[in-house]
Amino acid sequence: MKKKNIQPIEKTKARIRSKVKGTNTKPRLSVFRSNQHIYAQIIDDTIGKTIVSSSTLDKEVRASIESSSPCEASKIVGKSIAKKSLENKIDAVVFDRGGRLYHGRIQALADAAREEGLKF
Repeated sequence: MKKKNIQPIEKTKARIRSKVKGTNTKPRLSVFRSNQHIYAQIIDDTIGKTIVSSSTLDKEVRASIESSSPCEASKIVGKSIAKKSLENKIDAVVFDRGGRLYHGRIQALADAAREEGLKF
């Protein structure tokens, strides 16, 4: 029987996830990027619960997107997730880029979250 090939992105994601763990004092900021949308979640891995989430599908984020540029949408999602996390008294997180390169939309989201006061 042949083994099923694991995609490189899944391999990278598993390697990163084994090293990056979120705690209740410093949860994990997980980013997922599809072709059309970007999703961000702040997760406490000790209890396996999502504390805060934001994406380009949220009503308030969708209303504030003016440009068709995906990087601009990522910046808005980054600002949104930072504001929501600071409201929940979370100011420091561990960044999980989800197996993707720290470039483009992932970097735009991270930089916008840092500008709003989130530390990682």
